[in-house]
Order: sequence, then structure tokens, then C-alpha cells
Amino acid sequence: MALIITDECINCDVCEPVCPNGAIAMGELIYGIDPGRCTECVGHFDEPQCQVVCPVQCIPPDPAWPESRDALLAKALRLKAGSAGSAGPAGPAEPSVPAAAAPGIAPGMQAERVPAAESDPGLGAECGALRESRPAPS
Repeated sequence: MALIITDECINCDVCEPVCPNGAIAMGELIYGIDPGRCTECVGHFDEPQCQVVCPVQCIPPDPAWPESRDALLAKALRLKAGSAGSAGPAGPAEPSVPAAAAPGIAPGMQAERVPAAESDPGLGAECGALRESRPAPS
């Protein structure tokens, strides 16, 4: 099943760059996950990278999007095939589901990012440490 970012998100900006499918994008208030692009990192990693780096563990499975491991792998292969001709890593795409079905992701909307680390100095070291320790994208 796809993952979902709950309202406990602190907008620390560490989940978006580790998503190999570009499924994570800034919503109106917090980050959101496009379930049409989320594969729980199946086909890329052993565990969802957004969950690994999230300092507040606010990214559980989304029960509204049940999918087997085989279905997630098939989705990952489709996404890889679709980006084979691109000039660089795939960035966040328009959601493949209506905005009403994917709350937190507004199609075509650009939001200004305000990292939580800037507004809460206590988070700066924690988020910075996570950014430095995460593996480089492949």
C-alpha cells in the first residue's frame, strides 16, 4: 500500500529528496505523498526511505491504498520505464489521482518551503544530521 504523511509532519524537508519516485511534494501545510507514485521504495530499497529519515515517524501505510508487494513492484517498473528517457532524476509529478483523493497534494501548486529547522533551532541540528547521514541518491 502507499504511504501517507500525517499532520504530525514538522516540514523538516528530509523525506522529499530521498523518494526515488518523486512521490513526495509540499502540500498546502505539510508534505503529501502521491499514492500513484508511491511504491514504498519496492524496487529501489529494502525499506521506505522516507520512513527511515523521518525524525517524527509520521509516515505510516495508507489503508486507503492497499497494494501487494507484487503490485508495488509492478508500479515501480512502470515508473522506471516512464522516466527512462528523461534527462535527470524524476521530480515530483502531478498526482495521478484527483486532489480530493490525495489530500495534501495540490496539482500544479507551488508552495514556499519553510523548513522547520529555521523556525525551531532545536530541530536544525537533528534535521541537518539526518541530511548529512542519508545515503546519496543513486
